[in-house]
Amino acid sequence: MTGMDMSAFGRFTRTFQAGEMIFSEFEPGDTFYLIQSGRVELVKIIGDIERTLDILQPSEMFGEMAILENSPRSATAIALDTVTVLEFNSQNFEILMLGNPQIALKLLRMFTKRIYDSKRRFMILTLDDPQAKIADVFLMLDEGRADSDKTSETREFKTTVDDVAHWAGMTINETRDVINHFVTQRRMEIYPDRIVLKNINDFSRFVNSRRKK
Repeated sequence: MTGMDMSAFGRFTRTFQAGEMIFSEFEPGDTFYLIQSGRVELVKIIGDIERTLDILQPSEMFGEMAILENSPRSATAIALDTVTVLEFNSQNFEILMLGNPQIALKLLRMFTKRIYDSKRRFMILTLDDPQAKIADVFLMLDEGRADSDKTSETREFKTTVDDVAHWAGMTINETRDVINHFVTQRRMEIYPDRIVLKNINDFSRFVNSRRKK
């Protein structure tokens, strides 16, 4: 993204001070942002806890789902430093696309990934069996990693019970019960900072057997 001439988009520039909220979760949105300088933190309330989803750097975008689907913001965006962004909406979005094909391409890739992610998450939510839902969350997390050793059946995930519950659309207590059940079956080991799956193929067979044909 560096090296792009964004001078033509100067009129779309906005600046936020450190600690300032750019937008908040659940509010309607029709704008998205491209970071020019500074860092932006995305946070989400899960249960009663505020969780950091991501810290974005210059040249990264956020809020772009507003252009795709007219849905409320899924997280809160906060400026960590003095942040300069370019702000786009569906009206000036076309100007950006026509004036800068590199950005158009980057956005398309991002949109495609987001749509895949939401479809994949929907596959989890359509499973009836809570154990299969939890197992499928781990399959999804594994699919999203390029770095895992595919020759081994063991998988290690730097994730928490809260995160797994969020993906599975289940309560933290329900999720903990299922994970403890997998632990007693010796299919899983749980540590403070990670969860280890003994056999990813076992989980794959289990989930496939529970999917409605």
